[in-house]
Amino acid sequence: MVDEAKGLDSQVFSVIERIRSKGGSIKKGINEVTKVLERGQAKLVVYAGDVSPKEITMHIPLLSKDKNVPCIEVSSKLELGKACGMSIGTSAIAIVNASEELHAMEELIGKIKNL
Repeated sequence: MVDEAKGLDSQVFSVIERIRSKGGSIKKGINEVTKVLERGQAKLVVYAGDVSPKEITMHIPLLSKDKNVPCIEVSSKLELGKACGMSIGTSAIAIVNASEELHAMEELIGKIKNL
């Protein structure tokens, strides 16, 4: 299961890049992700596994599950930041609106649910 999830990293980054480039809405950072999750606005949550200390992101999968929002861990916060168009890393992101890439996001969510 872990290998499958790691294999999804490049697809996750690709979908994020396409959503960003097509005018979708992405919230970046632990605080913003927590806010949109609590408000019920997040459609998909992605968080980095290389965050230190781990306590920073520990609540994200739990809150996502509680709010019934698909959530996936990727290997690198730097790569996650790059996918969002940032020159620095980010610990977590939430897709609020996928814009024209809704189908790609839904396809990704289907793969996440099958893990």
